[in-house]
Amino acid sequence: MSDDIWRRRDDNNRDDSYGTDFGSDFGTVQFADDPTAEPALSFGDSDTGNLPHWTEPATGELPVYDEDDTDVWGTFQQPSEPTRRPERLVIGTDPTDERRRPRDVTGEFGRDPSRDITGGMPRGPRQQPVRRSGPRGPRGGTGRDMPTAITTALILMAAFLGAIMWRPAVVMLIVLAVVGLAAVEFFSKVTEKGYRPATFAGLLTCIAAPLAAYWMGDAALPLVFAFGFLATSIGFLGASSIQSGPMPNVAITTMAMTWIGLMGSFAALILRYSVNGFGHAGTDTLFMLVIAVIANDVGGLFVGSAMGRTPLREWVSPNKTIEGLIGGAISSLIVLVIFGSQNGTWNSMGEWLAMAIVVAIMAPMGDLVESMFKRNLDVKDFGTIVAGHGGVLDRFDGFLFVLPAVYYLMLVMSPWS
Repeated sequence: MSDDIWRRRDDNNRDDSYGTDFGSDFGTVQFADDPTAEPALSFGDSDTGNLPHWTEPATGELPVYDEDDTDVWGTFQQPSEPTRRPERLVIGTDPTDERRRPRDVTGEFGRDPSRDITGGMPRGPRQQPVRRSGPRGPRGGTGRDMPTAITTALILMAAFLGAIMWRPAVVMLIVLAVVGLAAVEFFSKVTEKGYRPATFAGLLTCIAAPLAAYWMGDAALPLVFAFGFLATSIGFLGASSIQSGPMPNVAITTMAMTWIGLMGSFAALILRYSVNGFGHAGTDTLFMLVIAVIANDVGGLFVGSAMGRTPLREWVSPNKTIEGLIGGAISSLIVLVIFGSQNGTWNSMGEWLAMAIVVAIMAPMGDLVESMFKRNLDVKDFGTIVAGHGGVLDRFDGFLFVLPAVYYLMLVMSPWS
């Protein structure tokens, strides 16, 4: 309904005082052109004046605000900070949470945060190896009590020669004693450094391996080490918690089985050829192997002390040099030629040269590996039972690497034929 209709209806009832009266239904309504005595709408003392009527055209002027007016819309124009997601959303338990991981996996040793759980040296600045100085150069010292070391070596050699001349079974007893004592030293030292190996299962495996090899041959070795690993692993199932450190301790136990038990059992495999219809092939081979390793050690020691300048692996053993390696190789070849001429099995230059090469490579390698393990454990020697040489493992470390290599060299060359 338009405004004109309302105005015609109201022509007779016009009230000049205020708007148009529509009765009780709508009351009084004020139209734009109705006369009124009401004052114009105004907002206080604002300098904008009275508001214009809504029917008047726009002036284009902008409203004026006081400078002290608060900009209530300013906060909506500022960029808001993005919502941050939580660093970790956990539903239930999170096995990867660092806070839930056990702090001590090897027993009391792991409680010291300054040390590595693997038995390493204290964390911190690396200490540079001490270079010995002397009249012969930076590595003039040998670091051994030479009179005691020579005396001990002569006694051991005399006992070995007596066993060789007697019978292979006596030599086998010496092999068992060496392997057993070396395993005892190893397990004692790693236990002292914080590991918790399965000592009983490890010792039993190291002793059983040479016996099984001497009795049944190399076919028995996989069964021995399979049972050894099973016994070691199942033993840790009986532990009360993960604090027993099953993985590092099973690993350290298996390492001893392999390094000492398995590699030492090749001496029994070599000796077995002297009891299976091959004459003195086993004892002759073991004798040549022993004198070659001893000559390599002695030659490397003296040549390295006299003219050694280039270390093999300085961080492992700064006193072992390339010059000493060459000197040891020459020494091994010399003694093999001397004693090989009196040997009934290894009696040709090609065989002596092949054995000398094998010994020259594997004996220093075994020595370096053992030195690396000792440096990791931060110990000087694994034992003290062999006067002037340290422990049994320290004295026979090179033999452990040479025995498998010479055994397979013997199988390939068949010197008895």
